[in-house]
Amino acid sequence: MKTGAVLFAGCKPEVAAGPDGRIIAVGARARAAAGRSAEVVRLRGTAGPGLIDAHIHLEGLADRHLTLELTGQPSLEKALELVSQWSLRLPKDAWVVGSGWYNDAWPNPAFPTRKHLDVAAGGRPAYMHRKDGHSAWVSSAALKKAAVDRNREDPPGGVIDRDARGEPTGILRETAMRLVEGIMPRPADAELDAAMTRALAGLARFGLTAVHSMDSAIGLGSLQRLHARGRLPLRITYNIPLADLHHAERMGVRSGWGDDWLRIWGVKAFLDGSLGSRTAEMLDGSGTARLGNDDLNDMIVRCARAQLNVCLHAIGDGAVRRALDALQPHRSAWRLWRPRIEHAQCVDPEDMKRFGRIGVIASMQPIHAVADRGLADQYWPKVTLNAYAWGALERAGARLVFGSDAPVETADPLLGIDAASNWRSRAKWHPELSISRTSAMRGYTSSAAFAVGMEADAGALNKGMLCDMTVVDGDSVVATVVGGRVSWRRKPPAASRL
Repeated sequence: MKTGAVLFAGCKPEVAAGPDGRIIAVGARARAAAGRSAEVVRLRGTAGPGLIDAHIHLEGLADRHLTLELTGQPSLEKALELVSQWSLRLPKDAWVVGSGWYNDAWPNPAFPTRKHLDVAAGGRPAYMHRKDGHSAWVSSAALKKAAVDRNREDPPGGVIDRDARGEPTGILRETAMRLVEGIMPRPADAELDAAMTRALAGLARFGLTAVHSMDSAIGLGSLQRLHARGRLPLRITYNIPLADLHHAERMGVRSGWGDDWLRIWGVKAFLDGSLGSRTAEMLDGSGTARLGNDDLNDMIVRCARAQLNVCLHAIGDGAVRRALDALQPHRSAWRLWRPRIEHAQCVDPEDMKRFGRIGVIASMQPIHAVADRGLADQYWPKVTLNAYAWGALERAGARLVFGSDAPVETADPLLGIDAASNWRSRAKWHPELSISRTSAMRGYTSSAAFAVGMEADAGALNKGMLCDMTVVDGDSVVATVVGGRVSWRRKPPAASRL
């Protein structure tokens, strides 16, 4: 329990926080404001506003501690080897579940098949999420349990890949993944909570003081249990899946409901898929539209009426245009109306000025450009002139907020800041689309706080604001402070008193 002021000394600037976890002074006045009886925490480095990840999947990060991790495997053979080793530890009827495979990095980038997985999983039902989360690789046993065969039609917004005879190959794209996901066993609450705790601790080590999560009700349940036990090391703003909008409407939930540690803000919906799964909806007609215009318009009307914000996943330039078209009639729908387009990876130049004009936030993940460059150049060479276009969007008047999309990519915000500001010049890949380091920092601090209505409380080190800080020494995080308490630090010295 907080019993008095805390002085964070040794860092630049020094900061004093009161018992309520809010800043009482910054800089030269911090020591006097803290008083002689204050607890002194010595931190070496530069203290800045706490870094915020504006798009992350906490449930996905927790799952990585419960299931097989295939991230970084250089070939199909290596991935199958891990699946086989993992399967040997399981009962014969257990599901083999994993994620992270990325066929575009393999010598043969063709999508794998169920037959590969059947052998490695020993005939068990198996389900492997692709790295981007928009495709799944499943075994024959899993398809059989889900009644997915040559006679099963593609669901709306999804694709069941088929061979020349019409048989499922084992690759399910977009909403087709739900056919198998819906019958998979779920971890017990205690298992999920332990995994979530580990995931959140890892984010604190990256210097993150807050995140905007895009998760299911299962993830929210875990976060609520941890919050009730005082075990959240950072602040979480949760966005409701579109499928649960009717529950929020029925209960009267509004954007901002909750407290400083766990709150609800928007409703997340998928307009399209991803570049990697070849399902991004492009203006040339390619890709997969997951949410039709009628349902999209209905969602926005309902959210505006319920005073809930919207977070629209749109990666292809076609999906981005549809999102802007649907949002345009609802400009300034209510006082805290701050609609967002999540990812906005490909934006036609004609649409860039519309972000600022309509008041739509571009919620982007700079680290995606580093990972996707080769793929984008190979399949969409003309589009890359306007892809991951932070600089062009900023010049067009868009407000940029940044995140990681972890576990799709690393949640390290310092790598994201570098990707947005310096990486393009080093990589010689459309450097005109980069932004300054100051702008990149703003995307992870003040703009990210604004995107969820917390600009008066977070995103800067000002008197009266929450004492959330990321302390950096050189190129690494040395401490993370949330609410005036250290949530993580490297080799902490013993506390002293003035």
